[in-house]
Amino acid sequence: MQLLENYTLFLFDLDGLLVNTEEVHFRAYGEMARKHGLHLDLTFPEYFRMAQASADAPKNYFYSHFPKLLAEEPNWDVLYREKKQAVLELLKKEGAKLLPGAEEFLRMLEKAGKRRVIVTHSGDELTEIIRAKNPVLNTVSGWITRHDYSRPKPFSDSYLKAIEKFGSGGPIIGFEDSERGMEALLGTSATPVLVNSFDAELASRYKARGVMTFRSLEELLRDTSPVQEKAPSPVRS
Repeated sequence: MQLLENYTLFLFDLDGLLVNTEEVHFRAYGEMARKHGLHLDLTFPEYFRMAQASADAPKNYFYSHFPKLLAEEPNWDVLYREKKQAVLELLKKEGAKLLPGAEEFLRMLEKAGKRRVIVTHSGDELTEIIRAKNPVLNTVSGWITRHDYSRPKPFSDSYLKAIEKFGSGGPIIGFEDSERGMEALLGTSATPVLVNSFDAELASRYKARGVMTFRSLEELLRDTSPVQEKAPSPVRS
């Protein structure tokens, strides 16, 4: 496989790329809404696009669509903690399944002796639960979690930290499923790859920018197209 030959460091997002936790977060917002007697009338793709728009998008959505919630609890931090607790409970009870191709790709890279790093917005408590439910993730020795960097994606801090800590020369490739993650990758020297199964508009926009796009890691593993390394680009501040 040409990816194995061309790159020495492989960077992976976690949520929505390797494990299906984005839907867990979506369901957790629904649980939070039900706790307050509300119904979250969103499809998952609608939620995903909204959540990727900005860190404040869920807050703005809830308060604009449910004015009674704003009157009942104007402190969003309280509601967000309820959502985080719902995520933890769902993960402990059900776990989060690996997405198609994730285990095969990670095993292949392990066998080839490639350096692998997971770069996630999730904190240590969440990642520990996810790793316990999906042992293949423990084959990845490099982890950058939310406490390791200051500014979240779309800032490049998390990926720059991973490259600084685990890069040590050689071509780098990174895999993301979201716009915010892609923008973070594009601010580094890594070749960016978008893997997203449901947002054709997002894929179209990044294809137009010369980014490789796939519907799944499984599709990527079956692809035999040549892979071009990304030319170095200035890092955004």
